[in-house]
Amino acid sequence: MHRQLKNSCCGHPNLSGGTPHGDAGHRFGDGPSPGLWGYPFRYEASQTEKSDKAQDADGPKTFRRALPQLLACSAKNMILLSYGMSLGFVTIAIPALEAQAGNATNQTASVTLSKPQISWFGSINWIMVAVGGIVSGPFATPWGRRPAMIAVNFCFVVGYLVFYMAESVPVLYLAQAACGFGGGLLEAPVLTYIAEIAEPHLRGAMSASTTAVLILGLFIDFSLGSVLDWRTVALVNIIAPVAAVISLCFVPESPHWLMGQGRVEDARRALCWLRGWTKPEDVATEMSLLERTLNQTEKKPSALPTLSQLRKRTFLIPFSLVVYAFFIGHWSGMTPLQTFAVSIFTTVGTPINKYYATVLIGLVELTGTVACVALVHYTGKRPLALMSTLGAGVCFVVAATYVHVVGEALPDSDTSGPYAWLPMAALVISAFISHTGIRILPWMLIGEVYTPDVKGFASGASGCAGYVIGFFANKSFFFLQEQLTLPGTFWLYGAVALSGTVIMYFYLPETEGHALHEILEHFNGERVLRSKGGKKTDGDCEKWASDNRAMDTVSPDHVRSRSESRL
Repeated sequence: MHRQLKNSCCGHPNLSGGTPHGDAGHRFGDGPSPGLWGYPFRYEASQTEKSDKAQDADGPKTFRRALPQLLACSAKNMILLSYGMSLGFVTIAIPALEAQAGNATNQTASVTLSKPQISWFGSINWIMVAVGGIVSGPFATPWGRRPAMIAVNFCFVVGYLVFYMAESVPVLYLAQAACGFGGGLLEAPVLTYIAEIAEPHLRGAMSASTTAVLILGLFIDFSLGSVLDWRTVALVNIIAPVAAVISLCFVPESPHWLMGQGRVEDARRALCWLRGWTKPEDVATEMSLLERTLNQTEKKPSALPTLSQLRKRTFLIPFSLVVYAFFIGHWSGMTPLQTFAVSIFTTVGTPINKYYATVLIGLVELTGTVACVALVHYTGKRPLALMSTLGAGVCFVVAATYVHVVGEALPDSDTSGPYAWLPMAALVISAFISHTGIRILPWMLIGEVYTPDVKGFASGASGCAGYVIGFFANKSFFFLQEQLTLPGTFWLYGAVALSGTVIMYFYLPETEGHALHEILEHFNGERVLRSKGGKKTDGDCEKWASDNRAMDTVSPDHVRSRSESRL
């Protein structure tokens, strides 16, 4: 009986074959979806569990149990790869489309853009992502997670095909809008799918892969743009959404969604697939917990939050904090640098090919994201955020000062001097260090700081606000450059980042390692969170479970006693 319970329980990492350090410690990558469960905590296994684990060397079982979840996550990640490639495509297409400019292969563009048109071309996707994010939840809920993810890929296929055939500026805008809308539309099904299929000890790493894969897609397009013309890159990009559709055909629907539709047998089969192609009796307890969780959720009102709920400090303070984190992340200069990298490197004068410098930006962004995933569980979010804003601010001030002192370099200027590497090095370092903290911070906070009664609305509103802020950061770049010059614009970005360091030092709590009720108590003024939390006891977990009603937070002994009473 212990073996059966061990294979079927999902509430504790050790019961599902994980390690004590394999929990969702950093809650990284959780997006604006009300269905995301599980706040990071760890607790000691009971003596019965430890003896169970000692009696059964389940290394192969652990791999078999994790493999289907990893396969499903990989299929989901193909969509994010496609979206990341669409972001990178903008960067490599802009210099090719700029008036009087060729592209990486020195071919003449058949359609050209003026400076104002370039600013719209580089920014329109942010608005469309916000629009797609608004309809993402209503789109995914009736269809199901997997069909919705499959449908999203057609936005990218259409966008890339239109890019390839575009012969006018409005058509380019249309293609960019299609890709941006797809990027927003994928939010709810992608983020909710992982939250609903993954076991607790795998969920953190799988959620963390979201941003990492998106940055990987951006890096791939930066690399392709250094050797291919932009139309060819658009055709190559179609491979990713097509591969995503094919991959998603071989993974199951979310058991949680199937149960919510009353399709119990389908949910049981899907759960058996996701837990290592096992037998129905091995997932009986998890099915029971899933049913109970859905019953509890159905008792909660589904309407939008009331005005009185939105006036509470437990909404206003965390919402302001998340929006401010988005503001610092975008207006510290990284969003314009990522979009207009080739133009910026041309202006400051880099000692290497400007396309290779752009590839380097993508590589260090990916490296910084991976570093954030690796470090946040040990350092906490607060130190990484403060370090990244301070470092990014200093880097932009250094780059601005250099360009101001030596004069804004022309494309044919001498870049062989001893300090010619300085501005490029400063910008590359800022890209790395910002992605270890502030660029990722708001997405980590969204899943942690809101109360259950407003979480769905607040998460969506936060994400939408972030996209709108990103739009204005991109759209204003050329205007600021004309009004303030490039050094003045960089000084502005540096000032925003440095001021953000000071403000967040006083107002940013440390949420890493703290239970949801502790975070809510902080925003309610009942405690102050300034350091990373430690291990949680069973009592802490049970209190959090009663607050959040998440099935994976039920204590092991409670699950065991309920299961034994049934057997």
